[in-house]
Amino acid sequence: MTITNDTADLKIQTNRSDRGILSFKFPEIKVGTADYASAQTGCTVFEFAKRSMMVSDCRGGAIGSIGTHYPEVDAICFAGGSAYGQEAILGVGAELHKRANYSTHWQDIALAAGAIVYDYRFRDNAVYPDKALGRAALNATQVNQFPQGSVGAGFSASAGKCLTEVGYEGERTGQGAAFRQRGKTKIFIATVLNPFGAIVDKQSKVVRGNLDPETGNRIHLHDYIGAIEPAGKGNTTLTLLVTNQRMSRTALNQVAKQVHSSMARGIQPFHTEFDGDVLFAVSTEQVDDPGLPPFALGAIASELAWDAILEAAGAK
Repeated sequence: MTITNDTADLKIQTNRSDRGILSFKFPEIKVGTADYASAQTGCTVFEFAKRSMMVSDCRGGAIGSIGTHYPEVDAICFAGGSAYGQEAILGVGAELHKRANYSTHWQDIALAAGAIVYDYRFRDNAVYPDKALGRAALNATQVNQFPQGSVGAGFSASAGKCLTEVGYEGERTGQGAAFRQRGKTKIFIATVLNPFGAIVDKQSKVVRGNLDPETGNRIHLHDYIGAIEPAGKGNTTLTLLVTNQRMSRTALNQVAKQVHSSMARGIQPFHTEFDGDVLFAVSTEQVDDPGLPPFALGAIASELAWDAILEAAGAK
């Protein structure tokens, strides 16, 4: 019998440690994870100290998301479970509603956005992150701590599945993050790494995915000689960029596009018809830094995004 949310005795575990914790100094963001560890799925929640300006950049052919059109956001939830995992995002909203004493005044309506990944490839159950898991992750959020590896929404993530039909294997990944401060400006990037493409490091070497099980070697898609059969669907990379620098919505939107495009250096191929890639960009609007224009901030954030990819791949 298939194991489901309705048949399994599921226990919630929060803020599990897998590949360590990224410590960073950005107290306006709180991060929490909640997992059904026995089912190898979970969600990751980012809570903001106050409602913050948000834009999103959505690419690929298989996007599953809620609230990508919101102009502002209170929290963002990434979850496994494919489309069913969207229930975890709604759970975050429900918990925020409870915290507001169930007020229905317009200004008190919680804005919880998020997106999902298909994470059933390496597990044999039908369990998905539900409303209870989303609530638990929100209530577990803490400052300056990001759990990395096979936890939260990255629990059963994988990469490099574009040659599986011709004998090469995908590999498990997870979630990762990176942080940098330049002057007064802070930049935080987190990613849940579940792409169709393989992961490439800064020396142009494939470090996850497209694995030859016989030799242990990994190859680039463009180096494969022979007919390529369409592989299975169910891939997505989810990314969050947060900065404290104040900028216009137009500028933040362009930074989001700049950073999302840059991630094609570390994920090859990226934004395919089999992916549902979403990047959320948030500004907490706390500081002004005329010496760091948005395009320069985007260049720094692009390098951090590559670092986060490699952390999520366990290849940093």
